[in-house]
Order: sequence, then structure tokens, then C-alpha cells
Amino acid sequence: MLTFIASVILLIAGYIFYAKVVERIFGINDDQKTPAYTHNDGFDYMPMSWWKATLIQLLNIAGLGPIFGAVMGALYGPVAFIWIVIGCIFGGAVHDYFSGMLSLRHNGAQYPTLVGKYLGKPAQSMINLLSIVLMILVAAAFTAGPAKLMSEVTPLGFTTSLFVIFGYFLLAAILPVNKVIGKIYPIFGAILIFMAVSIGIGMFFFDNPIPNLTLSNLHPDELPMWPLLMVTISCGAISGFHSTQSPILARTLKKESEGRKVFYGAMIGEGIIALVWAAAGMAFFGGTGGLQEALGSGGPAGVVNEISKTTLGTLGGVLAILGVIILPITTGDTALRSSRMMLVDLLNQFRKKEITSKWAPILMVIPVALPTFLLTQMDYSFLWRYVGWSNQVVATVMLWTGAMYLLHTKKFHWICSIPALFMTAVVSTYIFYAPEGFGMAYETSMVFGSIVWLAVALWFVKQLFKFRGEGYQDVEKRRAG
Repeated sequence: MLTFIASVILLIAGYIFYAKVVERIFGINDDQKTPAYTHNDGFDYMPMSWWKATLIQLLNIAGLGPIFGAVMGALYGPVAFIWIVIGCIFGGAVHDYFSGMLSLRHNGAQYPTLVGKYLGKPAQSMINLLSIVLMILVAAAFTAGPAKLMSEVTPLGFTTSLFVIFGYFLLAAILPVNKVIGKIYPIFGAILIFMAVSIGIGMFFFDNPIPNLTLSNLHPDELPMWPLLMVTISCGAISGFHSTQSPILARTLKKESEGRKVFYGAMIGEGIIALVWAAAGMAFFGGTGGLQEALGSGGPAGVVNEISKTTLGTLGGVLAILGVIILPITTGDTALRSSRMMLVDLLNQFRKKEITSKWAPILMVIPVALPTFLLTQMDYSFLWRYVGWSNQVVATVMLWTGAMYLLHTKKFHWICSIPALFMTAVVSTYIFYAPEGFGMAYETSMVFGSIVWLAVALWFVKQLFKFRGEGYQDVEKRRAG
């Protein structure tokens, strides 16, 4: 119990102190007009209050990620708390802040555009494809899952439920941001917080206490903690999906100082939610063995449902159903919205001018909506296994983008480059070891992962020497020339 309480306190302290350090290094300017005013189009760009933007950001980046991922990550035992706290404060929240603030500084630009500006066009081309594929995979998963549950708890069949959810997805993706997202998402965000707070309080009355910290790997299947834990618990620690969502809110901020609350603050909130559900999973079932049995029989949704019903009674059951249906839907629709925005940015680059047609949002959503719908018709479990790794690759590239921005502007780049180096080691090792990767032996994958990490580290050292003595304007002139 003490470990859990200390972890929550550390996350809050991270927001109070480290967020200000990150903000000071980035360098905000409230006298500079934000894209919400300079590009106000009444659609994607428009001013919104910071508290509403924070709740929307929390809902967009969270969904069921910090619940399901944290419950599965709890199989490793209390050591999961360490990853959530350190990963969130120094990795995830920094990642989210830079993805949002760099977008804001570049007129609401999407994540691939930022990558191209600071890591070059080849990296942008790769990330354009990877990001849109990731959005389609996420949207498809967050369509089929809720549709299946809806067919079980309502008179609607699976196919009908699928069409209902997908119809909503399309509306949310093409309507102005203040029509659906701005009106109802703050309410859903409040529900997400209420669920976490209620379960957090209820844990103090569980029959089994929350276990205190041990560095031992308590996974029943003895799966290696490195690097699997860092991929299993992504939302709540660090998740690349967030870098695709932050530009949605970057286009609504009234001033730059709101970025700390909206981007860094929402990520800290997600970290606390992940802590609550990881602790609940360990305590409610009496340890990792009992949790594994519960996951085997009912999956993460069954675990959440059982904990909620037992802890909060009828209200908990209603909240669990709402959460398992609503939360993934509100992530799926913004995944489609952000992929539509990425396509618009991509076409703007090719055409050398902005698309201004009022039909553009509808036309641009079709190329991503069609494959998303088709994927919901097939067995998605195999494809979903690739989301975890691709998600963390996107996060790693975003951290390198932030590091290069700070390097170019002669600021303290280590707040991004150190977590970028760490995540490079994670994704490099994981792809060689995981079954959906090369499926190599653990020792072999560690060797090959280390070689990839060393190559990236040497590339970064080369960048340090290349840009030493150059300022941002020098870099831009050299690139232009």
C-alpha cells in the first residue's frame, strides 16, 4: 500500500516540479498568438478553454489503454509501479508536451510533418505510413471490441452495433471539433476520472492489501521484464499514439502556457489511472497468479467488470460497461480524425498549398475509413499484436524529434534524448525477441538490439558534433541551400 501511495505522490510532484522544468527549457511565449486565432477556421482551429482541452486530451490519449495495459502489466508485480512513475514523468509526459507544443509552434502541424522538419524527409515518409497504419489499426480494434460488447448487453446484433459505432466515428471525424468532441468528451473524461478515483478509494477496503515494492519479476509465466513490460504498459507510461492526438488540441489552445496543463498534465492524469488499475489488479485477485487466472477466463474486460461490480455494486457495473464501450469509441474516432488531418497535411506538402474545400474533411476520411471498416470484419487478434511495438516506435521517433529541436535551438536536449535512447533500446530488443517480430532467443535478441541501439547512439553523437556551434537559423539556411 505504501508503494502505491508513494507512486501517486511522485506523479503529482512530477507535474508540480518537473513539468515546469520542461516548460522553462522549451521556452513559452504567451505574447505570441496561437494557431487557434491565426488559423481559426471554425472546424479544427478554434479557441477552447484549457480545462475542457485537458479533459478531451485525457480521453483521447487514454481510452482503455491505461486500464487494460496496466492490468496486464500488473502480472509483473509491483515493479510495474516503477515503470509507470519513471516512464510517465520523464518519458510519456515529456513526449506529449513536445508533440503538442511543437505542433502549436508550427501552426498545428501533424506529427509526421514535425518529424520531417527535424529528422529529415526519409524519416517523415516512414512515419507518415507507420502513423496512418497505426491509426487504422487502433480505430479498427476500438470498433470491433465495443460492438461485440454492445451486442451482448443490448438487443442489437454485432453487425448492427458495428454500423452504429462506425457511423458515429465518421460524424466525429468530419464535424467541427466543438460540435461533438468539445461538447461531450469532457463529460466522458470526467467519467474516466470518477472510475479511477472510486476504484482507488475502494482498494483500501479489499480483502488483500496492495503489495509493496519488490524488484522481483512476479510474472507467472516468467516472461522477461525487459523489454516486455515497457511495451505492455504503454498508455500510462509512454505511448506514441499520443503524439498523433496532441495536434488536435494544439489547434485549440488560447496561449502557450496552457500546454503544461493540457499535454503534460493529462499524461500525469493517465499515469495515475494506470497506477490505480495496476494496483487493483494485483490486490483484488490476491497476487499475480490469481490475476492471470482472471485474465485467462474473462480477459481485461472481464477483470475490469469484476473489480468494478464488486467494489462499487450496481454503479460499478454500469460504469464498467460504459467504460468498456465508450472509452475505446472515443479513442477510435479521434484516431480517424487525426489520420484524416495527416492526409490533409500530406497532400498540402505535395500540392505546395493548403486545401480549402469544405468537402476536404469528408473526402480525406474515406481513404482511412474504408480499410478500418474492412479490418473489423476479420480476426483482428493477430494484427493487434503489432500495435504495441509500432506504437512505441512512434513514441521513440517523437522523442528524437524533440531532442533534435532542442539541439537545433541550443537548449538542454537531454530531457528528450535520454528517454529517446532508452526507448530505442526497448523497441530494438523487442522486435528481435517478440513472436510477432523475429522470435529470436532472448540472449540473441539482446545482442542484436544492442547493435541497433549503438548505431542510433552513434548517429546522435554525430548530430551533436554537426550542430555544435550552429543555431537554428543556421540549420534552416543550410537545409534550404
